[in-house]
Amino acid sequence: MCSGDHEIRCVKRKSLLEALSSELPRATIRFSSKVVSIEESGYFKLVHLADGTILKAKVLVGCDGVNSVVAKWLGFKPPVFTGRSAIRGSAEFKSSHEFDPMFMEYFGNGVRSGVVPCNDKNVYWYFTWSPSSQELEENPAQLKRYMLSKLGKVSDEVRAVVENTDLDAFIPSPLRYRHPWELIWGNISKGNVCVAGDALHPMTPDIGQGGCAALEDGVVLARCLGEALLKNRSQEIRDEGEQGKVEYKMIERGLNKYASERKWRSFDLISTAYVVGFIQEADGKIMTFLRDKFFSPILAGLRLKKADYDCGKLRRS
Repeated sequence: MCSGDHEIRCVKRKSLLEALSSELPRATIRFSSKVVSIEESGYFKLVHLADGTILKAKVLVGCDGVNSVVAKWLGFKPPVFTGRSAIRGSAEFKSSHEFDPMFMEYFGNGVRSGVVPCNDKNVYWYFTWSPSSQELEENPAQLKRYMLSKLGKVSDEVRAVVENTDLDAFIPSPLRYRHPWELIWGNISKGNVCVAGDALHPMTPDIGQGGCAALEDGVVLARCLGEALLKNRSQEIRDEGEQGKVEYKMIERGLNKYASERKWRSFDLISTAYVVGFIQEADGKIMTFLRDKFFSPILAGLRLKKADYDCGKLRRS
């Protein structure tokens, strides 16, 4: 629900994936199955996988990440590099870390970092900066030293989180995003194909809404597609070819509605995340002055406002 007190909760990706997968029937998920191409076949799509498998899909929803093959098939350009990179990691403590359940963030001098507890023993952290070379990103030990030297005036407890993180837990990655205006004239859906999650709205992590927006996509998609198919349930069509055509049109209508609902929400999130990150990480004198004196409370309010969103509910038939 919208409005009211806000909470920030950090959930491990593994825990979230396990919770989602546990609700699916057995053998529903095929792991390590990269999509390499998509082929038309009447009212179906043939999805070719890297291992040679071909899946026949009545509905194809591309949730295949930033480098989405489905998004490319729909006509989207590859996401562009922002000029910034991020390091993410999590530190596991043998006993309680004793952090309060609070989100702590620090920014300035061209870097941005944050720390948030996941549970009593695990703390998630991140660090973003504008790299001058790729060499640093390929050396975890140098990366750790660089990060510790750039943390600035953080508490000893926060610094200890990074120091206690194993080198193989340092995960560097370039930050990429989709130009938001592509969503205005691009095809989020086409026929019985659409995209969701990072395949739809790759964005910088500066407002913490990437994964949350993907969950919103799932709710809206299921509602729009479900409503469209339920309307077909009452129609008795004996001809198999006609049945396929009617069902295809119903699916197309549902996906078009989903695309319409998610277009402006995605545009808003991508744009806001980029602006927030750009201002927080800026190190110019004028921008630093404006940020520290005027923009900081506005940026904090923006982040809460974007999280304060109700995508609706799923209704059981």
